[in-house]
Amino acid sequence: MKTDIKTEVRAALLNNAALVSLLGGQRVYQLVAPKADEYPRITFFEVTNYDAAFADDVPIMADVIVQIDVWSKVSTSAISGEVNKTMKAQGWSRTSAADLYEDDTQVYHKALRYRRQYEED
Repeated sequence: MKTDIKTEVRAALLNNAALVSLLGGQRVYQLVAPKADEYPRITFFEVTNYDAAFADDVPIMADVIVQIDVWSKVSTSAISGEVNKTMKAQGWSRTSAADLYEDDTQVYHKALRYRRQYEED
């Protein structure tokens, strides 16, 4: 598969001007943010990426799930809404969403999972 999922997801999120504005800058990171106290922010990672369809015993499709986490000291609703719009525009389907609260850091956390299939090269 030629598609670099992580680069594609990050670029799509950063191309949403309303989202970048809500974040206060380009605060979209793979796995971890460089500053532990930077809020609001988004982190994301690839949950699964596996062969999903075959032709003549050769994989022709990959099934991918990514998780996008929104971290904020206040409500995550506006940011999550922009993430959702962006991901759906890129052909991703949301498979789950969970509102969480991190007691130790007093941070609101929204975990969003999306699924998409890609053609293998």
